[in-house]
Amino acid sequence: MGSTDPYGRAIRDHYLGERDEPLIDRDGSATREHPIEAFYFEDVTGESETQRWVDAWLDGPLLDMGAGVGTEALYWQERHETVAIEISDHLVKTMQDRGVENALRADMFALPDRFDRNRFASVHAKGTQVGLVGSLQGLRRFLGDLSLVTKSAATAVIDLYDPEHERAVELLGFRDDPSPGLAYRVYHCEYEGDVSETLLFRLVSPDRLREATIGTGWEVAEISRSDTGYHYRAALRRV
Repeated sequence: MGSTDPYGRAIRDHYLGERDEPLIDRDGSATREHPIEAFYFEDVTGESETQRWVDAWLDGPLLDMGAGVGTEALYWQERHETVAIEISDHLVKTMQDRGVENALRADMFALPDRFDRNRFASVHAKGTQVGLVGSLQGLRRFLGDLSLVTKSAATAVIDLYDPEHERAVELLGFRDDPSPGLAYRVYHCEYEGDVSETLLFRLVSPDRLREATIGTGWEVAEISRSDTGYHYRAALRRV
């Protein structure tokens, strides 16, 4: 997020009951109202099939990257040690206010600068934020960094969009790519006249994700698709 961080500020205002305007995601003339309540404040109970699948792949100590307002972290910290990180000061403060015991400001793309080697047994990243690596080479660097801060038998769950699915073009900001299994997504956020930096996400198919893991110390163990088809979760494990 840029220094003004309209994204984090809108979500914090929502939490405080002080939000009077929508958070808008924009790509040119195309817009959508960001669904703050649905995306960040619905309780996690562990009863859904999706959550049971995610939980089966995770153990503690757990690093929850891009943890938002800490909804998952609040659930996991009752089960094992959990560290929740965000790049937005507004979101870190909101996590702390909500009772997340270990909420830190940290960049998920600079993990070795913040955490010791072999620190975590599992890693979680929700919200397709891994796509902010920008390229396949960036994805490989990210996975390599992830191997430095995780134990030898570590696991990870990340979620991404599959550009090869026919409905992927419905995503706001979708940009096609001539390379098989790849695309981009580009948009920015607006709140109360404040505009964020432009976000560029790299979309990769499960096959291209498998390709990107080669030589990083990780392998794709399992893929789980959501009802949309184009959104999927990948369970990774250290090799």
